Amino acid sequence: MTFPKAFLKKNRKKRLEQGHPWVFPGEIETIEGDPQGGDVIHIVNHVGHFLAQGFYNSQSQLIIRVVTYSEQDEINENLFLKKIEQAWNRRKWLVPEATSCRVVHGEADFLPGLIIDKYEDVLVVQILSLGIEVRRQWVYNAIIQIFNPRGIYERSDVPVRRLEGLQEREGFVDKPFDTKVTVLENGLKILVDVAEGQKTGYFFDQRENRAALKPMMTGWGTGRGVKVEENGLLIDAKGKAIKNPFWDGAEVLDCFSHTGSFMLHACLYGAKKVTCVDISEKAIEMARGNALLNGFLHRTEFIAANAFDYLREQVKNDKTWDVVILDPPAFAKNRQAIEGALRGYKEINLQGMKLVRNSGILVTASCSYHLSAPRFLNMLQEAAADAHKVLRLIEFRRAGIDHPVLLGSEETDYLKFAIFEVFNR
Repeated sequence: MTFPKAFLKKNRKKRLEQGHPWVFPGEIETIEGDPQGGDVIHIVNHVGHFLAQGFYNSQSQLIIRVVTYSEQDEINENLFLKKIEQAWNRRKWLVPEATSCRVVHGEADFLPGLIIDKYEDVLVVQILSLGIEVRRQWVYNAIIQIFNPRGIYERSDVPVRRLEGLQEREGFVDKPFDTKVTVLENGLKILVDVAEGQKTGYFFDQRENRAALKPMMTGWGTGRGVKVEENGLLIDAKGKAIKNPFWDGAEVLDCFSHTGSFMLHACLYGAKKVTCVDISEKAIEMARGNALLNGFLHRTEFIAANAFDYLREQVKNDKTWDVVILDPPAFAKNRQAIEGALRGYKEINLQGMKLVRNSGILVTASCSYHLSAPRFLNMLQEAAADAHKVLRLIEFRRAGIDHPVLLGSEETDYLKFAIFEVFNR
């Protein structure tokens, strides 16, 4: 079978050879043949040497997305089955305890524009490219064969599809089912609604980062003036006996809490009290339900408010916490929005630092891939200077192991997650 060919320019930057999975229109010298949207096209260099096979879409700035680097691979339903099976086997190998996780992470799993998330016995699919769109039934058939799920739900309700010339779509792939699923993560039960939640319903990419809170959640009692008598009695700074079993736990502020995943881990690891703040009433209700589900309701409080306003208000009121967690949504949806996004990130981090008690902890993240790790850290340094704080890094982390990163593609390395000690200056 003869395939159309895209000849790349001689003097281009060798991005494709360095592992980047996209070809942009400006990199193409000429196209041989008459490829239609979604067709397979062979990518060759300026002298015709084969480089990769990809999906073609003339309506997109990502005109070709790489599917395979092998000329022998036949892009058919069996290849899709094999790729999805390989992706699932990778998760079972690397995260064997995870019964819910990201199964396919788009380009990083060599299925460009395809996201598959597993919520116990429910699978959620998000299709972001034309090449996958025209082969979507192959995806569903593979999911049924590999997982035999209770149901499949599609969450292709994202504006980025329009850049591919596609309409947004959401709904049941086959028979309707209850879209609320209780997933297990690090020993916790978390209720997720795959139809109503953000993205595909939950953020699996922070699984390991949430677990990283563990050592930070205890060891705060003596700093609050608690004394342990020789007979084992606990006495607070006012001389009163303490009966609270979580006396040594952190007092935590969790902003942009969504459905409470960081709050749940903080409580699991011994926090004394966690205050959850999110602008969404629905998210706050789900967070409260998750606290109840895990027996943590008596150690939590929930506030539906704009986190920017809430942070400023607490600074004015001289409130402080042992640990402040900031896990906002992506502020920079594109490169043009980066400067405005940086101002937003700096504002919440500056206010958040002011709310951390001396030698307390700031946990902060950004999921905007347009914001590089160096710029993120530089922004935090500027915020610390303005807040008259000194930051000492405990850990800098990225997305979880079920969200692989291609070294040649900075777009797959999107999540920045940092834990700092915060000192007054």
